[in-house]
Order: sequence, then structure tokens, then C-alpha cells
Amino acid sequence: MSEPLELPSGLPPGRLVGRLLVAAPALREPTFARTVVLLLDHGPEGALGVVLNRPMQVEVSVVLPPWQPHVTAPGVLFEGGPVALDSALGLVGVPGDAPEPAGVRRIAGSLALVDLDTEPADVVTALTGVRVFAGYAGWSGGQLEREVDEGSWYVVDGEPRDPFTDAPDDLWRTVLRRQPGDLAYLATYPQEPEHN
Repeated sequence: MSEPLELPSGLPPGRLVGRLLVAAPALREPTFARTVVLLLDHGPEGALGVVLNRPMQVEVSVVLPPWQPHVTAPGVLFEGGPVALDSALGLVGVPGDAPEPAGVRRIAGSLALVDLDTEPADVVTALTGVRVFAGYAGWSGGQLEREVDEGSWYVVDGEPRDPFTDAPDDLWRTVLRRQPGDLAYLATYPQEPEHN
């Protein structure tokens, strides 16, 4: 369900961790146009997330060969955002209330981060999905809240499979389509409305 972000003093840290940011159609800046971002951290100092729907044309084996057999289809790196593109971040699913294996840290619900230096064989049997991101998206303190208030992003709940979808190019429309009310209509918003 979408909700506006108000800016009361003392905004609880972590309030948005595990939620999705869906780019509004008006957000045309190429870095974030039609993106879906999973928030991994949120607090007074800022926010950090990864773009879920920007697959790259690079297999994971190019940078992390041991992880290639274990990543969720399509088996490529994803561009997590414009910050630190030379670093990799591993996102995994941990089913139910199962304890986290060594090298895995749960962030919200079934979503967790994995230390990519961990031996994959030691953890993959306990996981339901593995995705590797190059870089991340970051916001300074209050910046994300301002962007939401300006209408650049919709804050919505995600589903456990969203980060591991095998159809990342359709994720923006898919997430919008399942929202209640008028927000669902935005899924049909044309890519280039001036050509409509």
C-alpha cells in the first residue's frame, strides 16, 4: 500500500527498510526512470537501497565465479544504483523464521544480505533466492523524504519474490498494477507520453 512520507521530528530509524520505492512516471532522470528500489537501510543519516529492475549484460561469473551457479535467473549482475559501481552486494531470501546461516544478515522479513566472501556451498541450501548487485542507490539525511513529498517516488510494500523476479523488465508495471486505487492505473502510463 502506498503512503506519503511525512517529516515529523524523530522519524523512527529503519521505518522503510524492506519497503519498495517505485519511481513515479514524472521521474524521467535516466538513472531512476521506471525503477523499483528495495530499501536496505533508512535512518536520520539517510537511506540506502538497490534498484531491482536493471539487469546488466554481465554474468555474475565475471566478478564472482563461485556464485554464478547459485544466482537466481537471469543469472546476471544487476545495476543496484549509481553509487560504488565497482563494489558488489549480495541479496538473498531466507525462508520463514529459519535462523540465518553464517555470513547472512536478515534486514526485513525474509530478505537478507550475504557476505559474498562466504563460500556459497555453506549457505545456499538455506536460501530461496540470490541476486548480486553492482553498486547501490543512496540518499543523504532527509533527501529521500523530500523526493517522496515532491512526488518522485511511491512507497509501497513488496512481495518476497520481487527482488528475485525472473522478469525484472516488467517489475515496475507489475508492482504498480497490484496496488490499490488509482496507483494501479499508473502501470499503463506510456513510456513516452508525448508520443501517445
